[in-house]
Amino acid sequence: MTFSYHVPSFLSRWLPNSEPRSVNPFLISRSSAEVEGADSSAVLTVLKVDFCLEDNHKEHHTSYFHAAASDALIVRRGEPFRLRIHFDRDYSPSKDAISFILSVTDDTEARAGRGTFSALVPHDGIDYLGDSLEWGSGIETHEGQTLTVLIKPPANCPVTQWKMDIDTKLLGDGSRSYTLPLPIYVLFNPWCPQDQVYLEDRDQRKEYVLNDTTLISVGSHNNMSQLPWKLGQFERDILECSLKVLGTVGKVPPAFRGDPVRVARALSAAVNVNDNDNGILWGKWSPTNDYSGGVAPNNWTGSMEILQKYYKTNAAIKYAQCWVYGGVLATISRSLGIPTRVITCFESAHDCQGSLTIDLVSDSKNNKEGIWNFHVWNELWMQRPDLGVGQQGTFDGWQVVDSTPQEPSDGKYQLGPTPVSAVKNGEIQIAYDCGFVFAEVNADVLTWRDDGPNQPLKLIHRDTQSVGQKISTKAVKSWEREDITDCYKDPENSKEERSTMYKALKKSGKALSRYYLNDTFKDIEFDMELKSDLKMGENFSAVLKVSNKSESTAHLAKGQIACDTVHYTGRGAVKVKAMDFELEVKPKSSEYVRMEVLFKEYFDKLFSHAAFQITAAAKIKDTDIDYYAKENLMLRKPDIKFKFGDAGIVVQKELDVIVRLENPLPIPLHKGLFTVEGPGIKTPLKLKVAEIPVGGTAAATFKYTPPYAGRSTLLAKFNAKELEDVSGYKHYEVAKQS
Repeated sequence: MTFSYHVPSFLSRWLPNSEPRSVNPFLISRSSAEVEGADSSAVLTVLKVDFCLEDNHKEHHTSYFHAAASDALIVRRGEPFRLRIHFDRDYSPSKDAISFILSVTDDTEARAGRGTFSALVPHDGIDYLGDSLEWGSGIETHEGQTLTVLIKPPANCPVTQWKMDIDTKLLGDGSRSYTLPLPIYVLFNPWCPQDQVYLEDRDQRKEYVLNDTTLISVGSHNNMSQLPWKLGQFERDILECSLKVLGTVGKVPPAFRGDPVRVARALSAAVNVNDNDNGILWGKWSPTNDYSGGVAPNNWTGSMEILQKYYKTNAAIKYAQCWVYGGVLATISRSLGIPTRVITCFESAHDCQGSLTIDLVSDSKNNKEGIWNFHVWNELWMQRPDLGVGQQGTFDGWQVVDSTPQEPSDGKYQLGPTPVSAVKNGEIQIAYDCGFVFAEVNADVLTWRDDGPNQPLKLIHRDTQSVGQKISTKAVKSWEREDITDCYKDPENSKEERSTMYKALKKSGKALSRYYLNDTFKDIEFDMELKSDLKMGENFSAVLKVSNKSESTAHLAKGQIACDTVHYTGRGAVKVKAMDFELEVKPKSSEYVRMEVLFKEYFDKLFSHAAFQITAAAKIKDTDIDYYAKENLMLRKPDIKFKFGDAGIVVQKELDVIVRLENPLPIPLHKGLFTVEGPGIKTPLKLKVAEIPVGGTAAATFKYTPPYAGRSTLLAKFNAKELEDVSGYKHYEVAKQS
């Protein structure tokens, strides 16, 4: 084998010419016969290297990776790994010189100055392996022909695939080189205090790095549900795919792959295809539920199938919506070692103009801005030394990263990393994209009336509370929802929240923001009152509360209340029902308008998320005042139930598992299909069921063998012609064999 690299000056004493130069050093070809006949005067030859895979992977928390079994050495930066080197004769420290040559596999010009190359001479002993930000190595034990060494990657090492050669030299004679047969994957290390992604809390590290299944909150703020998602960051090809995406799609140069800020921003763009960069996922929000040519976003049960297919075909996968983007980005980030969680913001705003408000024109079908029933993004944990210190301290901690393509940033469809602390404090100038995230969670919704050309817009409704509700993530050590709204903002309409909002509005400098700051409240208030926990298949009521704040004046309100089905993004409205009303509201009192919506009226017009938009608009008699109110809701779908066989759940022992679903609709279900994923299931199981009558139960049985002991999770999805996107999961303990 012949290769070339730049020889560091501290190794130059081993070369005939002491001046560092690009050569083919330390390489002398020897036949197998020469190796067999080696004696103490011959150059030391490496016969084999024991990668100590089991011990290394246990110490580096990488045992679960599929490649960890035999395909690669997977380590985390900042911590040493062990190699046991076997030579053809006894190693003699007085006459044998050894060096370890490490370089990034895909860097054609690896250099020490760029952090992609290192040549190490091991110390005698392991008490000190050098500075935390430098490569280091030491000899742990020496027993005849076997040398055990520790090698420490720096805590800021590029996260990528490395290759390693062991060079040996007999002082005063020639040299040899041995190339390790396995790749070395170096990952971020949240266990290492010197790593930029260090996370001190042990339970959080387990949750946000090691757990391979999570929950994603979906639905609406008044009727949410938990979608189980198989992240599968340790499964076959996932780590390899993640590293490939970082380099070839994200185009992060090898020297910068150790910077979590650079990595996170690149991944947010690489997960989508909108920049024509061979990204992973095609997004589609079909108004007709037509997802031919791909998989409907609601039918995915996890990231594993997506990434394995992408890695194999190198072609973008169809189709995705926000929770799919969030699930895939979480898988990639956790596989690389960055603590990551999936976040859902209910009533999430989409601000196109940078005004920090959602500006809607009444009676317009072309509003570009709007409110999504929910939106999913990610938070990645890291320090932000690039931002320095703000008014409230550093910007370290959780950072918003969003791969759903919404608005371009620096010429690409990318978002983040945005410090959550900056969002809460209204620091909208902080990199990256803080203003957009601030609006997502805290924008005021303004409805304007357009009176025609050359006439100013008239503000007819202001909603300061609806955006950014019940911001959620999976709780640590629990299969429950954790509310983290207070991480993003102070309580709605509190003095602190309003002060932050006005500070941010002034910084935005937009025309509508300035106009809004000078506006005032009016007498009448509209509030929509909807029952929570509405179930799919049921009738429901839309109730409008009209309140008169005046001390002495009664008002006559005349208008209409309407119900539309919509996508979860709030777009694509299809009218279900509308009802006119006229009522007098006395001073300091309230009146109610109630509209019943029947199953038979809405069923044929539903989209997959069973989302509705209830609106009300009215004029106040003898005034020039318009009022407007809007509320989103989603109907709750039934849960999928799991039942295990009576023999108990034991590792490597097959058992029967039953999945069940009760039909919640007043009509039969046809063409039912369960999709099941979990540890040890290489490809999702597809289980068909016959017609399910009204009040009946769909059930299917499958054989399952748990691959390892400990806590684990199975998850399932159900789809039928009449009922789509039903999810369920089962968390359980797998016992060791007795």
